[in-house]
Amino acid sequence: MELGINLAIATKRWPEPEAWTAFVREELDLDLVQFSYDLLDPWWPERERSREAERVRAAAEAAGVRIHSAQIGFAGYSYNMLLGPDPGQRALGERWWERAIDVAAGIGATAMGGPLGAMSVRSAADRSERYAELLEVLGRLSERAAAAGLDALLVEPTPLRREIPSTVEEARRLADDLRGRTAVPVAYVLDVGHASYEPLYGSPAPLVPWLEALRDDIGVLHLQNTDFQGDSHWGWPDSRGRFDVRGFAAEVRAVGVDAPAIIEIVHPFELDDDEMRAHVVSSVAHCRRALPGTR
Repeated sequence: MELGINLAIATKRWPEPEAWTAFVREELDLDLVQFSYDLLDPWWPERERSREAERVRAAAEAAGVRIHSAQIGFAGYSYNMLLGPDPGQRALGERWWERAIDVAAGIGATAMGGPLGAMSVRSAADRSERYAELLEVLGRLSERAAAAGLDALLVEPTPLRREIPSTVEEARRLADDLRGRTAVPVAYVLDVGHASYEPLYGSPAPLVPWLEALRDDIGVLHLQNTDFQGDSHWGWPDSRGRFDVRGFAAEVRAVGVDAPAIIEIVHPFELDDDEMRAHVVSSVAHCRRALPGTR
């Protein structure tokens, strides 16, 4: 299993690609990252966007860091995106994804994606209509991805009923409904904290049903420490967290999922930089010890 890290760790602290590539290679001893659009907003004007994308690509290549994919960050996740209540808003969400695809290609990533968006409380009754429209949108975005040279689009299930997909069954249905309709494959980002969210899925909320149902369609596994009561994104050590990385590795092997494990941890912005940096180092070390054969 390949081990990498999501660049949420760099947000507001090390946005310069030369800074985060040095941290990843020299202190974390990793060569695989997942880029976050919190570091490069697809809404930037094209000239500035392209210039920064080239800077990211050059820094990664110089440091020997591979960019697996580009992921919607926390800024983008706060918007309703492709599932907004207004047609104009959904069109803007699609335009954002189009630009994000171009950025992913520009930085040398092979895939792009994340959560698809959220319906509003008032518009959630239109779920079936939004779902049908979403299939068409993902088809168009897959054509954009293919034209940009990407290998896949990524969809991240979330444990929110107003988002799609939010259950194992809905994720399986989406994969089946898209099969043969897209110019590049649509794969899943399976976040262990999302899949084991007990307030929605019950206690316990095992990961295995997700792994078994989506096995051949999982493109990335997101690792975080959690108490299963929220989307915690804690690291290790953390006395609040109960996620067993070694047990996770055994389940992934038993089911036969073949996908990289990307650590996605988030710290308060006000946390001291050196303290935060040390915690990222300890989190990577913890996961490396718990994942036999990690490379």
